[in-house]
Amino acid sequence: MIGIIGIVMIFVMVFGGYLAAGGKMTIILKTLPFELTMIGGAAVGAFLISNDLSAIKHTIKDIGKVFKGPKWKPEDYRDLLCLLFALIRIARQNPVEVEAHIEDPASSDIFLKYPRILADREAVDLICDTMRSAAMNYDDPNQVEEVLEKRMEANLHHALHSSHALQTVADGLPALGIVAAVLGVIKTMGSIDQPPEILGKLIGGALVGTFLGVFLAYGLVGPFAAKVRVVVEEDSHFYQLIREVLVANMHNHAAAICIEVGRQNTPSHIRPKFSDLEEALKAVKQDAA
Repeated sequence: MIGIIGIVMIFVMVFGGYLAAGGKMTIILKTLPFELTMIGGAAVGAFLISNDLSAIKHTIKDIGKVFKGPKWKPEDYRDLLCLLFALIRIARQNPVEVEAHIEDPASSDIFLKYPRILADREAVDLICDTMRSAAMNYDDPNQVEEVLEKRMEANLHHALHSSHALQTVADGLPALGIVAAVLGVIKTMGSIDQPPEILGKLIGGALVGTFLGVFLAYGLVGPFAAKVRVVVEEDSHFYQLIREVLVANMHNHAAAICIEVGRQNTPSHIRPKFSDLEEALKAVKQDAA
């Protein structure tokens, strides 16, 4: 919703201010379809040239994040901590039993309690792969933490590609606007014998290209790229929490301490409250009894 409000505000403030200052929309509206075709078409073409099919699909999909916001909500972080708590308890009480859960999460009664987490392949793989390593006596916490850090860095780098792609388009739009404006000037020069009122309209139409390139770059595409980056980085905290808890577990801290380490390392605006998490963990213990 806030993304839509922002877009509406941009258009109202820019064009409302222009009209309030006595500007006329006639020249802009008359020239806009042609300028938009040149600038927008060139921008899309450049985007297609500089990205492969997978990146193109990824970017188109990620544009929705501008309006949807982060995937993971505060309650998801609470559920993740409860899931990890249940798995850690079982792993310490009966290492053989936990193998059934991490080898086939889709059939695990623990994972099935948290369908949003189960539906995220990366989160499930991160949990299962790390716990599987621990079960195989791959028990150097520092080494495991380094492996997890590199894995998450690679995932974050891949997830941010759509933001970089949009920012590249935004960086090129002002130049494409100049290209369109130059073409408009060339058209104007071909009508140099026309009276001033005709030339004025032609020059005004040419300048629409410059305006449109800058407006699209800094008013829409650039902010879209920034928002996608913010959302991706926000969602990355979900996977960092998994790392914090499972590394703490490999240090042989008590299960409750491992969970608290994860909770404390979660940003405050999405961090579950201690009392709420305590109640949720009590429910997990009761279900396991």
